[in-house]
Amino acid sequence: MDATEKGRVVLLGAPLGNIGDASVRLREVLSTADVIAAEDTRRLARLTRDLGVTVTGRVVSYFEGNDERRTPELVEALAGGAVVAVVTDGGMPSVSDPGYRLVRAALDAGYPVTAAPGPSAVTTALALSGLPSDRFVFEGFLPRTGSNRRTRLRELATEPRTLVFFEAPHRIAGMLADLAATFGDERAAAVCRELTKTYEEIRRGTAAELADWAVREEPRGEITVVVAGAPQRAAERPPDDDLRAAVAEREAAGLSRRDAIQAVADEYGIRKREVYALVHGQ
Repeated sequence: MDATEKGRVVLLGAPLGNIGDASVRLREVLSTADVIAAEDTRRLARLTRDLGVTVTGRVVSYFEGNDERRTPELVEALAGGAVVAVVTDGGMPSVSDPGYRLVRAALDAGYPVTAAPGPSAVTTALALSGLPSDRFVFEGFLPRTGSNRRTRLRELATEPRTLVFFEAPHRIAGMLADLAATFGDERAAAVCRELTKTYEEIRRGTAAELADWAVREEPRGEITVVVAGAPQRAAERPPDDDLRAAVAEREAAGLSRRDAIQAVADEYGIRKREVYALVHGQ
């Protein structure tokens, strides 16, 4: 490295699975960077081997568990004029992956940050879902526990924009069941699994259909879920019996009565106390 030159950070978009998606710039930066901060150094070794790229710089691990400790070291390398490349296991750094902390630290210290953009599971799944893509919200991973997950989904139930989530395979069945309970059985969605890989699968359907499928099939691999935004509803208030039935449906799906009442109130734009009174016969 030349210490007279100002260091910079380069975020590298890595293939989600298909090596043919690697860009020329990705190859170039991997071969010339002074430091490569990799989410998984073993995955990086496989990537560079598949690309036929020889790494000449120093490789360090940079993942969620060590990024706080490692970031000052990388900023120190920037101070010496180093080009520091950041690469994750797939997709763009900083999007639910390591990178943000270094970007913020580099900018705060006055070092430039640029990107060699590439694949993103978020936009790829959105494009393949068949759902509206003109306006969308990326929510990343939902809370791990059922009660916290349902609370967050309830907060999102009336969001009119298409929603994109990441989810772990061992939690996907529970997530989809909670989605059906809080958003309604008929909400359109798509589960995108192993994008661009050999066993890529895009499963489209209603929330209830996808929840049943996940229980039967126990899908594996990296999963992105795309969900249609809340539909525009007529201004008139639904009949009382329909509101009571909607609460009962959500309770049957596993929500507590309190959460079921809140979900119905949110969905129909009605005050929670009004739905509560209907359910409790007041």
